[in-house]
Amino acid sequence: MINDMYPLVKTKSREVFGKHYIYGTFLLLLCVTIPRAAFSQQVDDSIPSLSLQQCIDYALQHQPALQQAVIGTSIAKTTNQINQSGWYPQVGVTANLNHYLQRPTTLSNINGVQTPVQTSLVNTSTPGIGVTQAIFQPSLIYASRIAPLSLKKAEQTLDSTKIDLVVNVSKSYYSLLLTLEQIGVLKEDTARLGESMRTSYHQYVGGIVDETDYEQAKITLNTSMVQLIQANESVFPLYATLKQLMGFPSKQQFNVAYDSAQIQQELTIDLSEELQYDKRIELKQLRVMQDMQKEQTRYFSKTYIFPTLSGFFNYNASFQNNSFAKLYNVAYPNSIVGLTLSMPVFAGFYRTKNAKLSRLNEQVLNWSEVNLKSNIYTEYATALANYKGNYYNMQQMKDNVDLAKRVYFVVDLQYKQGLVPYLNVITAETNLRTSELTYLTALFQTISSKIDWQRALGDVKY
Repeated sequence: MINDMYPLVKTKSREVFGKHYIYGTFLLLLCVTIPRAAFSQQVDDSIPSLSLQQCIDYALQHQPALQQAVIGTSIAKTTNQINQSGWYPQVGVTANLNHYLQRPTTLSNINGVQTPVQTSLVNTSTPGIGVTQAIFQPSLIYASRIAPLSLKKAEQTLDSTKIDLVVNVSKSYYSLLLTLEQIGVLKEDTARLGESMRTSYHQYVGGIVDETDYEQAKITLNTSMVQLIQANESVFPLYATLKQLMGFPSKQQFNVAYDSAQIQQELTIDLSEELQYDKRIELKQLRVMQDMQKEQTRYFSKTYIFPTLSGFFNYNASFQNNSFAKLYNVAYPNSIVGLTLSMPVFAGFYRTKNAKLSRLNEQVLNWSEVNLKSNIYTEYATALANYKGNYYNMQQMKDNVDLAKRVYFVVDLQYKQGLVPYLNVITAETNLRTSELTYLTALFQTISSKIDWQRALGDVKY
């Protein structure tokens, strides 16, 4: 009875697996078609393809934070002009119109008698113009000396923003490129698994292998498809991040264009290049801050020695008349020119305490330089060590890919000939996929560590 039922069970099993075969074929077509649909813009001629340098150039022209830094230099120039405007003549115009309801009275000695006499006239008007010119003023001298340093500080802030932008755009670009390359590997993997699944099905139908081979093939294919879909979905936020860094319109599309051979050539670095602290923008910025602090110390230390000297000229046209209608008929002008000298004697130790405070800030900045150099060296040493480790790892992973391809080819051929179980094929396929993905990760880790090394040296170009 059992022998009579077995053919029926086997027949039903084959019918079920025939449906699974159709389903598996559909999954294979789906996993290949979805990525093509998702990346259909890559073959659309209307969508531009941008290289890394083109992405960087675009970012340098359109990135909002960078444009703010550009405006910052204009703000520094304008601020300097405002602070030094005191060197120009200061011109002011004044005017008044008075009508006495009761004219002032003074006592005057007339013939030995103190007699009250009304002074002035009922209506007076005195328009005038006054001009002052600073000749020597410590605060204006300080503003003139600090102006080029303030502008240099703003320009260095712009340079620092450009360096950060180039580094961030480069890393975001390569992160997107890594995901796209991984998608290519996973598409090849699903294609191999689909072919392997069809092979296992035909071998099962032919009675060569057990039905579990087909189930294992289907499980492996489903797992690969999940990875492919997840990688595919991660492309959109990676593009969004790159667009944000570039200042690229979010609703517009572009593709990334690259030359894999050129990337391989650009991986190597000159390990003999030594660290030069003065090339780092952070140290340049700190030096400017030190110079500005020294100028402030000089200002507070010597301001009490130097007086403030300015010249002035005033002209007034005085009009007086008891009749308002005739007020402006006759003018009685007067003018004066002179110098004003002032020197502070005691200001409650304001200047001396500020000078002391400024010297303390100088010491803080000096220690900041020591600390910054230590951090730069640590950053350089870390970047160099990471690059060496990642580069060696990449080379080994590349050899692993070649070995894994060879092993998979041999094992797949042996399975088709019925020499090895399907588990060997799964293991070889998994090793091949893992080695290819690991190699890509190692490759882009090497690129990232090279960028960090260039930044540590101060060699980032923009």
